[in-house]
Amino acid sequence: MSVTTNRVKRAFKYRFYPTDAQAAELSRTFGCVRKVYNLALAARTEAWTRQERVNYNQTSALLTAWKKTEELAFLNDVSSVPLQQTLRHLQTAFTNFFSKRAKYPRFKARKKSRKSAEYTTSGFRFRDGRLTLAKMAEPLDIVWSRPLPEGAKPSTVTVSQDSAGRWFVSMLCDDPTVKLLPATDAAVGVDVGLNHLLTLSTGEKIANPRHERTDRARLAKAQRALACKAKGDGANRRKARLKVAKIHARIADRRRDGLHKLTTRLVRENQTIVIEDLTVRNMVKNRSLARAISDAAWAEFRSLLEYKAQWHGREVIAVDRFFPSSKLCSVCGTLQDKMLLHVRTWTCACGTTHDRDVNAARNLLAAGRAVSACGAGVRPQRRTPGGQSAMKQEVSRREP
Repeated sequence: MSVTTNRVKRAFKYRFYPTDAQAAELSRTFGCVRKVYNLALAARTEAWTRQERVNYNQTSALLTAWKKTEELAFLNDVSSVPLQQTLRHLQTAFTNFFSKRAKYPRFKARKKSRKSAEYTTSGFRFRDGRLTLAKMAEPLDIVWSRPLPEGAKPSTVTVSQDSAGRWFVSMLCDDPTVKLLPATDAAVGVDVGLNHLLTLSTGEKIANPRHERTDRARLAKAQRALACKAKGDGANRRKARLKVAKIHARIADRRRDGLHKLTTRLVRENQTIVIEDLTVRNMVKNRSLARAISDAAWAEFRSLLEYKAQWHGREVIAVDRFFPSSKLCSVCGTLQDKMLLHVRTWTCACGTTHDRDVNAARNLLAAGRAVSACGAGVRPQRRTPGGQSAMKQEVSRREP
C-alpha cells in the first residue's frame, strides 16, 4: 500500500547563541512586545467597561499613535513586525474569550511572562541556511541539530528566551516528510499511572522515570540557596535563580524527550489508541499526589499523542473518566462494588485474577472499540449494570 503525504505545518526549534548586540536588540524587542500588548489590553479593557469593543485594526491605529508620542518613542527602535504580531495574538485571545474557550486575557508581567517575539516573512531573511532578523546586521548563530525539510521556507520565525537564559528560534514551515502511515488492524488501550507511567492492554508496563525525583536533592539545595539571597535584583540572587531554572529546564527536557519517544512508538505501531479522559487540572489539587502527577505529565502525553495521530492518520479515542475500567472484569464483565487504590491485584467471581492496571487498559480498549464501531454511548457488556458510557473525544483517522 502506498504511503500518502500529509500537508503539515510544523515548527522546527533550534538553540542559538546571539552576539551581545543581538541579545540587547532582542531584549529590547521582548520589552516592547510586552509593553504594546499591555497597552492594547488596557485600551480594550477600558472600552469593555463602556460596553464598546475594540478590534485589531483599532489597536493597530493606536500603536501608530503611541509611536508618535515622546513617552513611547522607543517603540520605533525595534522592528514593527513583532509589535503587530502581538496585537494579532491579543485579538486571538479575545476571540477565544468571547467564544468561551478561554478566560479573559491577562497582563504580561516583566518577570513572569514568556520572553518571545514573532516575525513574519517581512521581518526576517532566510537564505542559504542563514537567518537574519530585522534590525540586525548579522545572521543568528544557530545550532542546526537537525536539518529543515529540503526546500523549506519558513513562514514565521519565533525567537524566545527561557527562564534558564537559553535562546531558541522556532521556524514554522511546511514539512512534506510527514506521511500518512499504512493502515493497520492493531489497537491498544493505555492506562496511565504513577507506579508505572503507562500500562498497555497487551500487558506491557512502561516504567515511570520520575525525572523530578531524580534531581530533587539538587533542586532543593538550589532553592534553599535562592531563599537565602536578599530579595531584589541583586547579582547573587540572579545567579541563584538561574541555577534553579537550569535544573527545572533539565528536568523538563528529559521528560519531554521521553514522552516524544513513547508517543511516536505508540502511533507507529497502532491504528487506534484508547486513553482515559482525565482531568489532570483537578487531580493536582490533591496535595499528597500533586507533585507525582505533575512529574508524570499525563496532559502533555495526551497532547503529543493526539497531534502525532492526526499527522499520521491514526485514531485517538478518550473514554469518559467515570468509566469503571479498574473495577470491571475484562473477562466476564462483572462490576465490583468498591476497589481501594492500594489494591493492585484482585480476583473476580469468575475465578480470573487481574492485575489492576492491565485489566483497566483492556477495558479501555474494549470501550474504545465499541465507540469506534458503533458511536458514543456504547459500552462493553457486563453482568452488573453501572458505570458511565465511553465518549469519542478525538478522531483523526484518515485513509491513506
